[in-house]
Amino acid sequence: MKANPGGHIAPSDVLGRDEFIQRLWRILERQSLTLTAVRRMGKTCISGKMVAEAPPQVLPIYRDLERVRTPLEFSEIVFNDVEGYLSTLLRTAERARQWLAHVTGLEIRGLIKLPDAVAPHWKTLLIKTIEDLVENQDRTVILFWDEMPLMLYNIKQREGEEKAMEVLDTLRSLRQMNPGLRMIFTGSIGLHNVITSLKQAGYANDPTNDMYQQDVPPLSLSDAQELARRLLEGEEIAPEDPQATALAIATSADGIPFYIHHIVDQMVQRPRPIRVTTVREILDAFLTDPHDPWHLGYFRERIDTYYTPDERPFALGLLDILSAAGEPLAFENIFNLLKARLVTEDSEMTRHVVTLLQRDHYVLQQTDGAFRFRFSLIKCWWQLHRGMGS
Repeated sequence: MKANPGGHIAPSDVLGRDEFIQRLWRILERQSLTLTAVRRMGKTCISGKMVAEAPPQVLPIYRDLERVRTPLEFSEIVFNDVEGYLSTLLRTAERARQWLAHVTGLEIRGLIKLPDAVAPHWKTLLIKTIEDLVENQDRTVILFWDEMPLMLYNIKQREGEEKAMEVLDTLRSLRQMNPGLRMIFTGSIGLHNVITSLKQAGYANDPTNDMYQQDVPPLSLSDAQELARRLLEGEEIAPEDPQATALAIATSADGIPFYIHHIVDQMVQRPRPIRVTTVREILDAFLTDPHDPWHLGYFRERIDTYYTPDERPFALGLLDILSAAGEPLAFENIFNLLKARLVTEDSEMTRHVVTLLQRDHYVLQQTDGAFRFRFSLIKCWWQLHRGMGS
């Protein structure tokens, strides 16, 4: 196995996820789900492996929605995906095609690029397309939609909150009307970020309360170490202490496959011999690189994008405090330290933002109630970036 940082990972090379994927299949037997995780955790790799190795009673259809900006674009993509599948059965999305021909006055053939005049009717197209798919299928249909939260955010920014609300409500209605239909929403931003902003604009529904919320964990220590070992062997790197080096890679990367691949890839270019200390040298170089090849600046930028102006100073202050702390902190201690930074006595806002930071995978609450950074790698970067020391 070769190091492939940021590239396509073949399903057969997705290591340590079999048990987790079996759990997802069990959930999908009864309901749809959302997958949440910090960036680079491997959500897309997991989806790809599930699509490639789906059981025979399942029809998986995968699509990355990152670049979708409007409900019409979304409906068009779903139509083309459904048509692409039905064509393999020598069938078509007949209801949707007949309706499109009626609306546009055009004969609809093959895959489509719809005129803007159809935009007001995106919902009808989406519903009829899904009906065509379900009616022409005797398997459970699972729509794997990657970056769904980002698509909804894009729609909100371009066409307003009401359109994003309509998309969510329409998808929920489709799940209710079609018992043989499942949806998987994944994304690098939490769906709760988008829904919270919609509720602030007056949205009262809970559009995903029928979906199971599943966090994607990092690899277990043993699986992360095994991935590092295989990559070292695949790159023909023979460290002085192979076992200790693989362990150092696994722990330094917090079990996140993307960073494991990156560290081993850098070892290919390093002079021999490779020692355990080489891992720390590579990590330090990445954390301080002004070009930010790991795109860790995202963890700072997303606060400005998805947190309200009132929440931002609390979020930054809390993360600064936790990054500088040498041990986990109880809420009372965090709040007292925050009051030394902000003019506030608002403990409820502080609790609210701590909860947001937990949902966004910055912060973890231990069983004793104390809080800490969830990932040591992100904590190290935050310390350096914010000048918080260690």
